[in-house]
Amino acid sequence: MDLDKVKQKLQKYGQEHLLKFYDELSPEQQQGLLKEIEDTDFEVLVQAANAPKELERGIITPIDSMELPEIEANKERFRELGIKSIQRGEVAALLLAGGMGTRLGSDEPKGVYDIGITKHVYIFQRLIENLLEVVDEAGCYIPLYIMTSDKNYDRSVEFLKENDFFGYREDYVRFFTQALAPATDYDGKIFLEEKWKLSTSPNGNGGWYISMHRAGLVKEAIDNGIKWFNLFSVDNVLQRICDPVFIGAVEDGGYVSGSKVVRKVARDEKVGAICLEDGRPSIVEYYDMTDELMDAENEKGDPAYNFGVILNYLFSIEELERIRSNKLPLHIVHKKIQHIDEEGNKVVSDSPNGYKYENLVLDMIHDMKDTLPFEEQG
Repeated sequence: MDLDKVKQKLQKYGQEHLLKFYDELSPEQQQGLLKEIEDTDFEVLVQAANAPKELERGIITPIDSMELPEIEANKERFRELGIKSIQRGEVAALLLAGGMGTRLGSDEPKGVYDIGITKHVYIFQRLIENLLEVVDEAGCYIPLYIMTSDKNYDRSVEFLKENDFFGYREDYVRFFTQALAPATDYDGKIFLEEKWKLSTSPNGNGGWYISMHRAGLVKEAIDNGIKWFNLFSVDNVLQRICDPVFIGAVEDGGYVSGSKVVRKVARDEKVGAICLEDGRPSIVEYYDMTDELMDAENEKGDPAYNFGVILNYLFSIEELERIRSNKLPLHIVHKKIQHIDEEGNKVVSDSPNGYKYENLVLDMIHDMKDTLPFEEQG
């Protein structure tokens, strides 16, 4: 994109200030800034201008989950269905791995973190080994898509290649980066992080499908016959990935999505609980759980909102394509945002000073026609 076209784009969205320092930059910095402006989706600013700053919740009611006794009674039938889907090449794994290990005291990607006690065991390694268990069971490899961020892409790819993907076949692995959304002040003006760089942040865990589309990988998946994505997070090394029993249960029930859940240890445990919202599947976050919801019981006398989500979902690509035309609710989050001021000086705020914009997986669940809450097995 040339300078004149960039100026037109900036004028359209009222962001002309982003070129304030343009003439001071080196040719490389100028091109980098122009490309970043070209690649950044400014439509989020229009959506944000028309969005409520706080999203209202609908009417929350309980949803039935498939619990362990029912799963156990049908396990072999579910497993057979799931294995056949995997063998037909209809299932892919999708790992959300854009996070850094900051909270773990590391400046590396979270997947590179060593969780071993008596030997080296890395988060990426453990997750891949979990998936390899299913590969061995099914007798075939499962496509593995890994979403990184712009900050950890190079190191994540380098680390996995250095370690030969921990035994996974490299030709079954695809990487892509998460799309970024601009960070703004309270008037909707995008911050500059540097004179040559916009202040941006990942567009939330619900942005994975749009990011994957932009990378051309959804088309690749559809062309290859994939019908299901098992979405999971880098944070949980104990989870079963592409679990044939889970896949089979979802398919057997004719659902378009499935949500792995775990039984809460206490009614007030700080975990999002699976539920219905205005009659559609949803997640009520722990901070939205009123005393009334926490004390509610089902017909068995158990807590009505007894199952927490673990960010392990099975999504039908057909359903994902249907909801893609619907814009997910935009979550506008107050954040502390480092930036430069009008003179180019660094500003580090001790309190929230602007907005970041995110889409969340919980809104994808709510857009789904239905979901099967499936209790994770120990």
